[in-house]
Amino acid sequence: MDSKKHSSVAIIILNWNGYSHTRSCLHSLEKISYPEYAVFVVDNGSEDDSLQKLKLEFPQHHFLPNEKNLGFTGGNTIGIQHAKNLGFRYFMLLNNDTEVSPDFLDRLMDCFESEPKIGLVQPLILFQDSPEIIWSAGGAYNNLLGISKTLGDRKRLKNYKIEEVDLEWATGCCLLFSDEILTKTGGLANAFFAYFEDVDWSLRIRKAGFKIKLAPKSIIYHEGNASSKNNSEEGVLSPTVFYLHSRNQLFQLRRHHSSINAVLAWPYHLLKYVGWMSYFCVRGRFKKMKAVAKGIRDGLFMDHQSSDPLCP
Repeated sequence: MDSKKHSSVAIIILNWNGYSHTRSCLHSLEKISYPEYAVFVVDNGSEDDSLQKLKLEFPQHHFLPNEKNLGFTGGNTIGIQHAKNLGFRYFMLLNNDTEVSPDFLDRLMDCFESEPKIGLVQPLILFQDSPEIIWSAGGAYNNLLGISKTLGDRKRLKNYKIEEVDLEWATGCCLLFSDEILTKTGGLANAFFAYFEDVDWSLRIRKAGFKIKLAPKSIIYHEGNASSKNNSEEGVLSPTVFYLHSRNQLFQLRRHHSSINAVLAWPYHLLKYVGWMSYFCVRGRFKKMKAVAKGIRDGLFMDHQSSDPLCP
């Protein structure tokens, strides 16, 4: 494959102790019809033998090991930069807990090249174990309250009108973009580490004058939160998820809601997190209560412009 061709796509996948998911994702990519692509697997400091096993099973791909977990932002940034250095102009971020349909990349590229000033394109994402249910059909954003909403969330596919529409934000689960967007916006904000980085980047892309699109005929299947689940914790999701959610939501408000539109957004979210802490306290989930409290503190005072991933 000639990685210098302008239509070649660098597909970047993060692995963190996720051999089974990453393996399934890579096998699904072997069946796609789009001819010009290369896969870059960024290993985020896995503590198991997943990297070694994947390298043996898929020697045709690029493997980029990190010494530690740099999060969604840091890991993907390394993959993007490596692919860019090889001459790629088109990039895709793809979660490792996904499987793709054979023509998904053809459909994404068709949408991306259908008109000028498109910054991001995402596919229609369905639940892997319930493909009749939508995981994401894109995102809407309430600028007054700073609320990001997933369109089609858990709606039945047959009851939801799917169109090729402009979005206000696109999910980092699967994103297609070009090097022009990286030049104009700087890419993902490393400080976020994980969660809300896709909303933040989407807002910056739209402020730079670009559109974000849903390609409804491009379909992938997603398990969802595979790297965030902790079955030893009540409620499945780990305290780290609640820390990052609360911290990064406040990062987002500091970056995008510092003027008149902050009047309602800040009280709304702070009261929401107080409600979360009260709920966790009543239910005896004290690790999660402390995680939200720490997230509020760090969201208010940490450097949200840091060029380094801010680990939890």
